[in-house]
Amino acid sequence: MDEASSSTPKPKQLKTTTSGEMFSLLNDDLLHHILARLPAPSFAAAACVSKSWSHVCTLILSRPKLASALSLNPNLQVAWEEITQKVLAEPIRPHFIIANVGSGARLIAVHNLILEKFGSGVPFVVSVVGGVLGRDVATCEIKEVQWDYVSGDVSEEEGDVPAEDGSYGVLLTVGFVPGLKVEAIPLLSTSAYEHQNVFMDAFLADIKDYTASVSDCRAPVGIIMFGDGCNNMRPVVDALDYAMPKETIIVGDEKGRFLYKSENESRNIYGSAKFISVAVALVFARDKENSCGDIQFHIALSEGVSTVGPKHKAVSVRATTSDSTWLTARREGNREILDGQRILDDINDELQDHTDSSDLYIGVKKRRSISTGSKKRRLVTSLDFHGVTGGDEEYLYVNDVGIKTGDYFHFYRPDPQTALSSSADLSVSLKNVNLGEVFGGFIFACCGRGESFFGRVNVDSSPFVENFPGVPLGGVFCGGEIGRGSSMLTKEAQKDCKCNLHVYSTIYLVLSYTPAVLDH
Repeated sequence: MDEASSSTPKPKQLKTTTSGEMFSLLNDDLLHHILARLPAPSFAAAACVSKSWSHVCTLILSRPKLASALSLNPNLQVAWEEITQKVLAEPIRPHFIIANVGSGARLIAVHNLILEKFGSGVPFVVSVVGGVLGRDVATCEIKEVQWDYVSGDVSEEEGDVPAEDGSYGVLLTVGFVPGLKVEAIPLLSTSAYEHQNVFMDAFLADIKDYTASVSDCRAPVGIIMFGDGCNNMRPVVDALDYAMPKETIIVGDEKGRFLYKSENESRNIYGSAKFISVAVALVFARDKENSCGDIQFHIALSEGVSTVGPKHKAVSVRATTSDSTWLTARREGNREILDGQRILDDINDELQDHTDSSDLYIGVKKRRSISTGSKKRRLVTSLDFHGVTGGDEEYLYVNDVGIKTGDYFHFYRPDPQTALSSSADLSVSLKNVNLGEVFGGFIFACCGRGESFFGRVNVDSSPFVENFPGVPLGGVFCGGEIGRGSSMLTKEAQKDCKCNLHVYSTIYLVLSYTPAVLDH
């Protein structure tokens, strides 16, 4: 009996394997496949498990990425949950964030939601806009939604009063741009209505100093600007245009309301009794520590105005303290001086019907000597648009200042047919040009465009969507389109003067990527 029992084989002991040991047995290809399917929060946690996992996560996020989502839910908390779940559904490491909201949302509430979700180490901008262009989380379709435009004549703190016009919605765009460094740099002032020259030099110096600290390049690759609407952005954009090389692309929203968060805490002045931010620049600079490929910014333009009548020459010009100009003019080749009413009557005759003066602009060709900081003065020729506000038997009244006696100008009117033709031409140009691997884009469209302007939907987004289907896109309808950059897609190089602040146009910022060449 004992002999029999002793000859009975003992059962083998099963070796227990921990979950960590099980995952350590995964080869890199299988691990790559698993981690690449994780949502962003889980992916971030996985990158901290071990050096090997971190290496695989780095390989997964070796290319730039843009994630964007739009929710029109009137409940801000629900909308926020919808869009963050969407943009974080796949691996991404946020390098910058842009949130665009309707006037029904509170800026500070969205500001705090971003801080709570993404932390304080990511630069971001939250802005109130006249509408959004993006992919709806509910339908996954591109939507162009317009709201009643809200100007920036409200302080950041007071600008949190919800609207009663149904302007509810949030567009969230999160960017991962390896090879670039991103920072939000404000233009500061002590008064919303104070002349800005004192602070302009510091603003330009901050941009250049930041770029020099992170990059081997002299200037940033691109800048996305947000103005507050209370201040004249023309001198700001002119100064940037003068200070930056032509390769630096500058786009943005001239008029709105915004809050921002810089990675550098010393730049965050929200709630300060001493300073206010009249504009903020989201600055993209080359990263000298990380050259994993080449991210390029491309600017494109769809125009929306056409000229009316002959060229005029300003004769008597009066600039007022209310940031407007009164002037008389004569037609080119005619010595008779025309008052405002006569000028408008002639323009209405050219149009063959009555046109409200608020639909008219004058495009003034200006040749000015400009300098910033210690840089030498140089002559710059530009086309500046001024909205026509009215006219009487004395003067023609236009918005903004800076017009001089002897300046030539044309009248311009919004023209849907010109805009449709320009949009179609741009779509063809985007199809025929090789931009490389396009991974995202931004759109800044005039709030006067959209469905009511064209008589059909989704015209402004169509050039991008038709050429880059499925590529993430974030866009806004704004009160003034900033677009600066020489490109075959803007045709600026073909013009005898450039325009940086546009009217009734749509500005496109296309982001592309060329991988680094590997050494073998």
